[in-house]
Amino acid sequence: MLNPLPQTSVADVSVFSSPARVQEQVLSLYGALKNGNFYGGRYVIDGDIKADNFINELSNLVTSADVWNENPTNSATAIVGLWQYAYLTINTCNLFIDGMDSLGAKVVGQSLTTSYIAEAKLIRALSYYALLQYYAYPYTKDNGAGKGVPIRLTGIKSAGQSPKARSSVADVYAQIIKDLNDAEAGLPASYSSATNNTTRAHTNTAIALKTRVFLSMGKYDSVIAAANRIVSVSAPFKAPTGVANTLQSDITKVFAAPYTTTESIFSLPMSSTSGDNPGTQNQLAYYWSPTSKLGGVGNGEYSLNAPTGVISDSGWKPATDKRRSYILTSTQTSTSGVVTTKRWLTKFSAPSPYTDFVPVIRYSEVLLSLAEAITRNTSSVDPRAVALLSAVRNRSDATISYTTASFATPDALIAAILQERNIEFLGEGLRNNDLMRTLSTIPKKAAPPQKASTTSAISGQFRRPS
Repeated sequence: MLNPLPQTSVADVSVFSSPARVQEQVLSLYGALKNGNFYGGRYVIDGDIKADNFINELSNLVTSADVWNENPTNSATAIVGLWQYAYLTINTCNLFIDGMDSLGAKVVGQSLTTSYIAEAKLIRALSYYALLQYYAYPYTKDNGAGKGVPIRLTGIKSAGQSPKARSSVADVYAQIIKDLNDAEAGLPASYSSATNNTTRAHTNTAIALKTRVFLSMGKYDSVIAAANRIVSVSAPFKAPTGVANTLQSDITKVFAAPYTTTESIFSLPMSSTSGDNPGTQNQLAYYWSPTSKLGGVGNGEYSLNAPTGVISDSGWKPATDKRRSYILTSTQTSTSGVVTTKRWLTKFSAPSPYTDFVPVIRYSEVLLSLAEAITRNTSSVDPRAVALLSAVRNRSDATISYTTASFATPDALIAAILQERNIEFLGEGLRNNDLMRTLSTIPKKAAPPQKASTTSAISGQFRRPS
């Protein structure tokens, strides 16, 4: 009576005591990943506001105005928070793997132990990949010779274990690939429900993420080898094994409830339950969507960069491309009669508490990564690469179907693929990653000047926190 058992927590010696508790531990790994300070919000948001497609409206440091201005310090909330929650996720995975290695087979059997550890390794790999995109130079700058981030593969349970040297970018990527290879070998081919096929890792999830990682490394042969395992030779493109991942005919279904189409290879689910959504000032719709007064559901933190961002691309046809339906135009007239027009992204449209699923990787990304890798690898206007690009554009804009005659040179095809990625993944956090891996200048967007991706530790990247 004087020493009651806690009702809201479980001692670490007991968390692996039953199959139910082990499964809860697995699900908690996804919970750590989808925290609003990490992949459920800030990581994705920063990937777009660091780049050139959005204009900061409120100059609020809490909502990353310093990131947009490209002048955050190493003690800034955005810098410290992302670092903290990424390593919290990694440590959660490490603790789980340690526990399963010692107790898993006794509690849930060897088959589930292997599968569960594979899920943990995939989440750990994704977390390390995320860290590299903000706290290290691109692999393509010097084949990964620069400093990366500290690699931790065992769980921390007590104080005094934090100091650790940074590994090289190459070594961190090597660990990411190892984790994804292990994950692919141990994950199930599919689950029994569309929800689990979208929100829990399966074999195709690991393969798809490898295409992203290899593309960031400039290893185009490896991108092609991985992508070919989940992309058919010709259209209509579809994964031949495991979950039948494929493009949806209507892009708007991908970002609407129940968010579980076969295009969504991996997404992070959100609900209205307290603690099961990104939380205050971390949500995608909160940042991208205007206020209700202007027809949105958010806080109007960032409008679209109409003068020079992708929204200004005349080839992205407003009248025929369904992705343009996510663009909301607002007009306001001041007391002096000045009319201000702004454009906003409404791809994420669930109102507070903002329960849109957060996309991690979609099938369209795999197709475009494969198209780019083929083009760079062959230095040609390859018919299959063109067909892959055309599939993504044509499903949203039926008036456009590309052929090899559409591109005079391989460089023209690569430019079209990169621009298609810019359009397709607007607001999904991939823009910074693409600019960094291609060693491109981060374009000027308003007050912040343009910056090269390789000139200093802060140009295009975050400093490691103090």
